[in-house]
Amino acid sequence: MSQYAQAAAPRGPVIADLRSDTVTRPCAEMRKAMVAAEVGDDVYGDDPSVNRLEAALAERLGKDAGLFVPSGTQSNLLAMLAHCGRGEEVIAGESYHVIRYEAAGASVLGGVALQALPVADDGGLDADAIRGAVKDDDSHHPISRLLSLENTNYGRAVPLTRIHAAVQAGRAEGLSIHLDGARFFNAITALGCSETDLAGPFDSVSVCLSKGLGAPIGSVLLGPRDLLAKARRMRKMLGGGMRQAGVLAAAGLFALEHNVARLSKDHARAEALAAHLRSLDLGEVRHSTNMVFLTPHSGADLVPGLVARGVQVSAPDPDFRFVMHKDITDDGFDAILEAFSALTNTRGAA
Repeated sequence: MSQYAQAAAPRGPVIADLRSDTVTRPCAEMRKAMVAAEVGDDVYGDDPSVNRLEAALAERLGKDAGLFVPSGTQSNLLAMLAHCGRGEEVIAGESYHVIRYEAAGASVLGGVALQALPVADDGGLDADAIRGAVKDDDSHHPISRLLSLENTNYGRAVPLTRIHAAVQAGRAEGLSIHLDGARFFNAITALGCSETDLAGPFDSVSVCLSKGLGAPIGSVLLGPRDLLAKARRMRKMLGGGMRQAGVLAAAGLFALEHNVARLSKDHARAEALAAHLRSLDLGEVRHSTNMVFLTPHSGADLVPGLVARGVQVSAPDPDFRFVMHKDITDDGFDAILEAFSALTNTRGAA
């Protein structure tokens, strides 16, 4: 199931865009913060806004330091390259981003092997499977070095009990542990835990600022200073060294201050949309955090009708994914519900 399937472009104005929570645009207040940002040359470590962002997020997650990077893909890649050398191995879930959606960058650029494991229904990995995936000290095998977990996974907030069991299994096998926490704050909102509760078990954590939090760009890699020193050097190698990046870091700081608490509204809307779709009997419906997944009844093509009513969606592959975010207004959410109801009425009339 791909989350990046493309659908037809809308013919009229878009009332609500359900493709992803990455489609949000900076609000007026965030833009003002960006304009007013103190800046310097971040490659030299001289950008005060970037330094504040890295320090603030590191403190919140209980880590030594942070590294501001352009994307979550680069953040995860830097983590894997910093933890692993050539011929070493990352163990992760088959549906996790580092395996499925990041172009095998660790293998292509770093000579790092990727070992995929089955993912449980709650988005976690089985502890026994982790132990079984660790390679013997044998010249025929790569050296198992890193366990990379993900929270959330397809919107599922992986329970802390599952996380702790997986981490314990990895530690017992001598693995370092990384968390792809692209939607880290959605996870803690759903789990009702603190930031340090989720981040604490991990050596490194990647947090995205443009998924759900409304920043236009950027992720932060958190971890120990020696690991991040390696990652910072590799960031430059990969072309990720930015100069007056404070204009972007200011957006991240604004997002952390203003857009975390409101994530519960996205979760509530996802629950409401899921209930509405179930009442319409459009197919199998699942929801978690800010996402709703719909497996439509056989032959049902919902895209043209939704697009015609101003609701932008990705094509099913095979499931639809509808994502709630801060740019969906109250009127926009009402329009979403009405669009699905109208589709049902049209199908019934036919």
